Amino acid sequence: MSLPLSPLDLAPVVPVVIVDDVEAAVPLARALVAGGLPAVEVTLRTEAALGAIERIAAEVEGAYVGAGTVLTPDQAKAAADAGANFLVTPGCTDALYSALADTGLPFLPGTSTVSEVLRLREHGVREMKFFPAEASGGAPYLKALASPVPDVRFCPTGGITPDSAPAYLALPNVACVGGSWMLPASAVAAGDWARIEALARTASRLRDKTAGGTPA
Repeated sequence: MSLPLSPLDLAPVVPVVIVDDVEAAVPLARALVAGGLPAVEVTLRTEAALGAIERIAAEVEGAYVGAGTVLTPDQAKAAADAGANFLVTPGCTDALYSALADTGLPFLPGTSTVSEVLRLREHGVREMKFFPAEASGGAPYLKALASPVPDVRFCPTGGITPDSAPAYLALPNVACVGGSWMLPASAVAAGDWARIEALARTASRLRDKTAGGTPA
């Protein structure tokens, strides 16, 4: 049996999506996938989130939909039941870790300190979210962490922009970054899926900017 696909291996950017209207979820996700960003993290911050995950999972070919801002064991189970392919948390408690593991899905538990990284590493976790990235030290922090903990990969999220993303992506311990800049509120409100697709396509090529560069 093949192992579950990791969201870290699909594209250099994981879009972080807030869905207020379930009807917008499918065309929005299709635009992101068409632009080269198949891993779509729908945050559980709205009442529409679980319905959006269910619709995307059922109707958007090529989408690998995840649930973000998972805060409780009940949310982890509900997201899995809705069809989520992966789960993302801003931090991680013992109870939440157990619930994430029980789903059998790939998950990215949130970390922002070395101790949190080591604690999860003791559980065998090797893929984590780094949040809030910019407020927690940014690319220089992760660069410093790469040497003592070389076997952990991160998806930093929080305050990252198209300008700062390449510095993260140039690091050996960063597999991808999370962000929402390819989803401007005006485009989402107007249903301007072509604009979102274009912004997603540009984001999907961000790793190219790291070629020959020096990590921050």
